[in-house]
Amino acid sequence: MISMVLDEGLAVASTPDSENGPAALKRSLLITIDGPAGAGKTTVSRRLAARLGYRYIDTGALYRGLAYAVKTAGVDYRDADALTKLFDDTHLRFRSASDGVHLLLNGVDITAHIRTPEMTMLASAVSAEAAARRFLLDLQRGMGAEKKAVFEGRDMGTIVFPEADVKFFLDAAAAVRAYRRYLETAGEGRQTLADVTADMHKRDQNDTRRKLAPLKPAEDAVRIDATGMDVEAVVAAMMAVIAEKCGA
Repeated sequence: MISMVLDEGLAVASTPDSENGPAALKRSLLITIDGPAGAGKTTVSRRLAARLGYRYIDTGALYRGLAYAVKTAGVDYRDADALTKLFDDTHLRFRSASDGVHLLLNGVDITAHIRTPEMTMLASAVSAEAAARRFLLDLQRGMGAEKKAVFEGRDMGTIVFPEADVKFFLDAAAAVRAYRRYLETAGEGRQTLADVTADMHKRDQNDTRRKLAPLKPAEDAVRIDATGMDVEAVVAAMMAVIAEKCGA
């Protein structure tokens, strides 16, 4: 039985969940949640950030933003010099709006354009390029400088924030992850379940086998298999780890 149907988002400045929030948690923490596509990182990260009153940062949206920049500029993502030149004139930032948080590329809202299957696959390819990693490393670390944030991604705990206070690696069975992603996009009529499964398998290979910052758990990450867990169960497990870390 598939118990988690998840959505995707960008970044949220969250307010504490007064009913369930950790009153004894006084430390300002930087928390990372890594894992493969479809594992539930977005929904869990948002919920955890809300519970803690922390900011939520979806770093995958930033890579999708770079992918969109590459596509619209007509640049070959395998051309390191062309990428570096493009990124020298690229500016990404999040902006809060009444309907959520939007991603802006050079001042233009591209939120509606970065969640397509094409951008998903291109973002996976672009993320393997050193120029993209260099571009986003300082940006992401700047966002995390004040802590009180939950960063979701692929290499947050291994590369971007190796000294993060708490690290999680969220995973689930491949078939379950593919089905969740299919449900997210089914209403758009773009892909069949077989298409989504094939794309996810390819993305898993791209993410885990790339030479630069491959997807893998940090040595000190707490691993959670969410295959048979609902969102609240995953968040509760994370909260227990955080409370133990803080001695709360």
